[in-house]
Amino acid sequence: MTISMYKASIPVSIRTLNNLVNILEKGAAYAETKKIDPSVLINSRLSPDMFPLSKQVQIASDIANRGAARLAGIEAPKFEDNETTFPQLIDRIHQTISHLNTFKPEQIDGSEEREITLQMRDKTLSFQGMPYLFYFILPNLYFHVTTAYDILRHCGVELGKQDFLGQP
Repeated sequence: MTISMYKASIPVSIRTLNNLVNILEKGAAYAETKKIDPSVLINSRLSPDMFPLSKQVQIASDIANRGAARLAGIEAPKFEDNETTFPQLIDRIHQTISHLNTFKPEQIDGSEEREITLQMRDKTLSFQGMPYLFYFILPNLYFHVTTAYDILRHCGVELGKQDFLGQP
């Protein structure tokens, strides 16, 4: 049995990012209802050595954008990472979803063995396409969306497991 790299990447990423939009909308509504400056939530972090909510969202966006582009063998759009409000963060996710919607199955399918090299801060990582998707893109996407969820939940936003998973 073969797996469609497109089906395992694009629809999964879009669903996860749509769920992130809903989580952020709940965070914005919570801040408004409780009369909390939204920047308090946006700059919150789970631990002093972790990134704040805004950076978690930016990284989730970048992982999905860059991951799909690398699998397709094209350049990804770049964002400035200057979002400071809920509407800006939500707009960034919508832009990411719009970009993901431009991919066609034939661009991604067949990328299972494509050589992908990532230059990290202090090292270079090399993958073939399928391990890149299953061991780098998806775990990173889930990690940063989960961390964004956890930050808002920790701040008191009423979120549940279904907010992370989305509607079936």
